[in-house]
Amino acid sequence: MRPWTGSWRWIMLVLLAWGTLLFYIGGHLVRDSEHPERSSRELSKILAKLERLKQQNEDLRRMAETLRLPEGPVEGAVAVRPKEPIKSVPADGPGKDQEELRRKIENGVRELWFFTRSEIKKLASVERAELQKHVDTLLQDMGHQERSVMMDLHYLSEADGAGDWREKEARELTALVQNRITYLQNPADCSKARKLVCNINKGCGYGCQLHHVVYCFMIAYGTQRTLILESHNWRYATAGWESVFLPVSETCTDRTGTSTGHWSGEANDQSVQVVELPIVDSLHPRPPYLPLAIPEDLADRLHRLHGDPSVWWVSQFVKYLIRPQPWLEKEIQEATTRLGFKHPVIGVHVRRTDKVGTEAAFHPIEEYMQHVEEHYSMLALRTHIDKKRVYLATDDPALLQEAKTKYPEYEFISDNSISWSAGLHNRYTENSLKGVILDIHFLSQSNFLVCTFSSQVCRVAYEIMQTLHPDASSHFHSLDDIYYFGGQNAHNQVAIYRHQPHGTDEIPLEPGDVIGVAGNHWDGFSKGINRKSGRTGLYPSYKVKEKVETVKYPTYPDADRLLTP
Repeated sequence: MRPWTGSWRWIMLVLLAWGTLLFYIGGHLVRDSEHPERSSRELSKILAKLERLKQQNEDLRRMAETLRLPEGPVEGAVAVRPKEPIKSVPADGPGKDQEELRRKIENGVRELWFFTRSEIKKLASVERAELQKHVDTLLQDMGHQERSVMMDLHYLSEADGAGDWREKEARELTALVQNRITYLQNPADCSKARKLVCNINKGCGYGCQLHHVVYCFMIAYGTQRTLILESHNWRYATAGWESVFLPVSETCTDRTGTSTGHWSGEANDQSVQVVELPIVDSLHPRPPYLPLAIPEDLADRLHRLHGDPSVWWVSQFVKYLIRPQPWLEKEIQEATTRLGFKHPVIGVHVRRTDKVGTEAAFHPIEEYMQHVEEHYSMLALRTHIDKKRVYLATDDPALLQEAKTKYPEYEFISDNSISWSAGLHNRYTENSLKGVILDIHFLSQSNFLVCTFSSQVCRVAYEIMQTLHPDASSHFHSLDDIYYFGGQNAHNQVAIYRHQPHGTDEIPLEPGDVIGVAGNHWDGFSKGINRKSGRTGLYPSYKVKEKVETVKYPTYPDADRLLTP
């Protein structure tokens, strides 16, 4: 790993932590200024929060100091990062562009710290009547500086051929996995093949059913069984999966075999030729191949290439499954022309109907558009914006007109017939299926995605997005959940910095502690359980890193040989 690769990622974490903390405090200040009748006790609470922020600033400053040293302790630092071996530095050192950008980013972070420290001190003496104006200006200036450094990070990620390497590595990894799946799914003799049977008709919507098949597919891959997908009388299309997408196998669609049994565990099923798999909620025992684990033999390459290897791995099975039949491909092309879909465009998915009040909270269009506007401000530094476009996917037919009225400067691309077909009374029809497929396609094709990850439609679009870019792990903003896969194994993080709670709602961390993640509050804090202490609460998101589990999947040497030139 080149020395700058880890550093710019850490710098980005510093920036994101700063931004979310300032927006959090700023939001409270603005809301309080709108109610002058409140007593001075409110201002005292605000100042207490500022003191807490100052302490976190100090933690961040110390962390930034460690970025300048390749090894060894820093006096007063909250943690010491172990030295990592340098594996691929050119003989003549890193490139000129890399070094110039690295220094520019370092200076940008330092100046951001100076500016923020100064402005926070000023807030304590600002008159109440001027508070909102001061906060608005502060957030605007912070946004400009944050975008400037983020642009430098983008250029750094592309410098000296790094972008070309990333494109090439993504193509090669995708070809490797797709070839292995194709090999597994097309045995030479179907009558002798070990099979895993999966019935698509789980009692839920399209996104949920697709993820159900993905779960089956991952276990089939891990147990070296050919997936047999039973989809006759599918609630969306009675003719089955193959009437919409290409068959999951060209040579083996027959579930017959010399022996058949229900899933009882990989070890117990060795002598059974055909195994039937239940829905993930009823799966017992649970094999290690469930998300969010990734294959051991690809782990090093995936960690180097992608910001969320677990999502990339899931996306490979989605990619194989949703290869369109010719008629569907034609529908997609015609819809692209009819709707005038083109870049730049940001995808917005607003789920209302059955989710609101049960699995998700109501979010007004203003919440989504705030993040749309922020991302367009970033895009404008990188490319010409001829028109600010939004692809709006929703199951609320009234939302399109509301969005056009409130945001006339935007061009909203949407098909209201899809919104009507997504309603509860029309959902399980072929028109509805076509509509949700088109929505997911255009959302995945967008430059950036704003949605709620509580919706499977949104998560499927995000997964497909990973197959279209070397690394699209950060091309989204979710208003509620972090990414998850229904039925997944535990999602854990590891503490890399010590944390001393500043309130009863926070939990202490020590480097090395394993944290079971419940969610990210998108305000600088996440919630989870410290598995060592058993305590549940909040902790600063920047003080942990992902703990990605690896699994020793079987190898497919015959498939890999087919890729050898």
